[in-house]
Amino acid sequence: MVSALGRQAMQCFLWAPRGDLPPGVSWALLPGDEKWLSRLADRGGIAALLRRRKLESGFAALGLLWRLRRLYREQRADVVHVNWLQNALSLHGTRVPALITVLGSDYALLGLPGMAAMLRRMLAQRRAILAPNAAWMVPTLKRLFGDVAEVRAMPFGVDAPWFELKRTAEEMPRIWLVVSRVTKAKIGPLFEWGEGMFGGSRQLHLFGPMQEDVEVPAWVHYHGPTYPVELRKKWFPRASGLISLSRHDEGRPQVMLEAMAAGLPVIASALPAHDDVVRNGETGYLVDMPEAFRTALERLSSAGPNTTLGESARRWVGEEIGTWDDCAARYAAAYRELLEEGA
Repeated sequence: MVSALGRQAMQCFLWAPRGDLPPGVSWALLPGDEKWLSRLADRGGIAALLRRRKLESGFAALGLLWRLRRLYREQRADVVHVNWLQNALSLHGTRVPALITVLGSDYALLGLPGMAAMLRRMLAQRRAILAPNAAWMVPTLKRLFGDVAEVRAMPFGVDAPWFELKRTAEEMPRIWLVVSRVTKAKIGPLFEWGEGMFGGSRQLHLFGPMQEDVEVPAWVHYHGPTYPVELRKKWFPRASGLISLSRHDEGRPQVMLEAMAAGLPVIASALPAHDDVVRNGETGYLVDMPEAFRTALERLSSAGPNTTLGESARRWVGEEIGTWDDCAARYAAAYRELLEEGA
């Protein structure tokens, strides 16, 4: 996202853990921020702390909001782009226009007592666009905030190299991939439903950090954490498709979009976030019981249907989602609208 925004005609400043900056982007870190964010990243971030260390996560959340409050008052920006609703709470007391992206986890936090009321007070002080990255979140956001902010679904993009990936047809029936943080909610019923369905010529490979104490069955090839280049160059070209039986609060899973852009069909649990992406029987399958999961695996074991659904998935992502440059253009247009409204 930041790299693509840096290619737009604007001056862009980033507040995030320090790393390599893309062209067109400068740091917005204030004294002490770099060390604090580095320590937070080393602990897995606030979302991971919430699952494992409740008290510590509370102090981390307060520290984050304090640092963002300081940033919003010292950094003179024409428009602020905030990722996650709760990170926008620190805008209270300012009037800077804001575009606020909404993902799955922060959407779920709207159920916390007082959260919606605090966000409404903050939004009422400025021109704002709430930009969920999936359309299924729009009705609830409009009900809660439609009178104090515009709500507009704005999907994230996909890196262009995913669309260029070529699959090896003769190996497609052999390898299925799961790319996910390993928690009970993210894995869902996969190990239960998958028992007896994998082994021999049909393999299940799991990638992702172990973030809860989850026992991985012996028939699962668990690789631990991975990174996009490894998936794109080594695993996606050989895969039959991607599986996600998650029961977690999802927004619009990025790895699912990347797999579809690469021409992989997807088998996914029937969540609103998955239903927003997978066209059942056209780009993959939505399943809600073991029998449906088995049927989907059998249908996609044939190279013909597998290739047809995979190419349909690639076309859908290209037409409906696009690249990160397409996403950045959507954001840049929204920034201009926020500025023009206040002119």
